Amino acid sequence: MQTSLADFIRDTPRGREADAILRRCVHCGFCLATCPTYQLLGDERDSPRGRIYLVKQVLEGVPPTHKTLSHLDRCLTCRACETTCPSGVAYARLADIGRGVVEERVKRRRLDAVRRRALARLLSCRALFRTLVALARVARALLPARFARKLPARLPQPGHWPAPRHARRMIALAGCVQPVLAPDINAAAARLLDRAGISLVQAPSAGCCGALRYHLNFQREGLADMRALVDAWWPLVESGAEAIVMSASGCGATVREYARLLAHDPRYARKAARIAAMTRDLAEVVEAEWERLAPLLASPGGRIAVHSPCTLQHGQKLPGLLERLLARAGYELAPVADAHLCCGSAGVYSLLEPRLAQQLKERKLRSLQAGAPSCIVTANLGCQNHLAGGAAVPVQHWVTALERRLRAP
Repeated sequence: MQTSLADFIRDTPRGREADAILRRCVHCGFCLATCPTYQLLGDERDSPRGRIYLVKQVLEGVPPTHKTLSHLDRCLTCRACETTCPSGVAYARLADIGRGVVEERVKRRRLDAVRRRALARLLSCRALFRTLVALARVARALLPARFARKLPARLPQPGHWPAPRHARRMIALAGCVQPVLAPDINAAAARLLDRAGISLVQAPSAGCCGALRYHLNFQREGLADMRALVDAWWPLVESGAEAIVMSASGCGATVREYARLLAHDPRYARKAARIAAMTRDLAEVVEAEWERLAPLLASPGGRIAVHSPCTLQHGQKLPGLLERLLARAGYELAPVADAHLCCGSAGVYSLLEPRLAQQLKERKLRSLQAGAPSCIVTANLGCQNHLAGGAAVPVQHWVTALERRLRAP
């Protein structure tokens, strides 16, 4: 694609990056077949190809409008289009650049701006979010249905977390939302890896990975969250931690991009590159240690449906990993049609675009439940919480299901 970027961005790092991405796109349209919003709405401007053209116009100097903003907001950033694209277009990065530029030039309507600011503040701060959840549970009956569905019927207890005792150590992200809604996930991962001879540790001061605020278009604040997380982890990295283990694929997809996102920060570029290189999804780690863990499993796994989050299969480029691992663990995998399509969770998308998110969830649940599984497992808390608010069978993180099958030591 030919480009002629406007003076305000042409010779900037963002402009050079965007120009290189735009020039790779040949407008072939392959991406339309895998774009969830295009499938629902049938509007070219709600497809990757259409959004690429909208961003191109803005970067070439065409003033954006509220319609431009709406079409970019409606993108889930599921990155299925990147998996499909034969030209290797880095669509998600271009979308981030375009959203940032449009946000600078279009004043959001007040209610939308306040809602986004509130979500960015409340969800990225663990203490505030914990308080919010406690209050919401008390007043659950008074909440709008779409918010009430986001609250688990009960908050799970984490259970025992083994004390560090092995020479091999890995770092887990405590995060912001997951420790409040599902503290059992990292604790189960710690118990599982402990049996494989690996101690899983957390940095007490580690907070949000930055994805929440960055993808809500508070990009400066999101980058600040990323720097803070690098600082929190760095002493553990320097003391010999082997890897950073991500039990939430959404956070993992973001942390794996720290090298690029902080590449122009002279204070953090080197550290961010090392953090990104050390990052592994929990399923990758468990698969690598499978010979140690397989003999410890006590029973057959039963019939399950696997939901592979977009951030795992498209963001981290690990398609089939979760299915392969769970099949090796003795589970019978129910067939899932259109497994590459988004469930509609997409961070806070389900709160900001509830109608589209609900349609995508209903479609995804039909596919997941068609094979009569006893439960649905996933690798991302956001997807787990979103799907659970409508599923006819339990929805859980795969590691909590697998860890329960370990024989007593």
